[in-house]
Amino acid sequence: MTAATNDIEAELAHLRDLDLEGLRARWRSVFRRRAPDHLPRHLLGRIIAYRLQADRFGDLDAKTRRHLERLGDDASGATARSIPAVETPAPGTVLVREWNGALQRVMVLDDGFAWNGTTYRSLSQVAFAITGTRWSGPRFFGLRGRSERPS
Repeated sequence: MTAATNDIEAELAHLRDLDLEGLRARWRSVFRRRAPDHLPRHLLGRIIAYRLQADRFGDLDAKTRRHLERLGDDASGATARSIPAVETPAPGTVLVREWNGALQRVMVLDDGFAWNGTTYRSLSQVAFAITGTRWSGPRFFGLRGRSERPS
């Protein structure tokens, strides 16, 4: 792992140990404003973690941002939308999925995906190792929606 990856892993581990007030203080240092009062501890931590990783490794690509903005602008109230297929995330990206009550973290590498000390050639192989059943890896990790048809 690179020094940047080690640093972000340490920061994320520290976030998990913070109480609500600690997370609110960290929010102020990251976003330069007060944390919204309505956000619970687990969402504060996840939003801060996302921002730290995006700042370090890069944020969403322009195509995905535009798609999300269009969804937000939709006044029809529709909720069932397909997410466009996403190319393989950039090396250094950490994919997270909860499975059977445990968070599963997969690091995207130049030549595959690392999970639990093993490198796999595809996300589908990782999903199989986690679940014991055949999955579309991109779907399992939320990189592709349930339906690829347009809404």
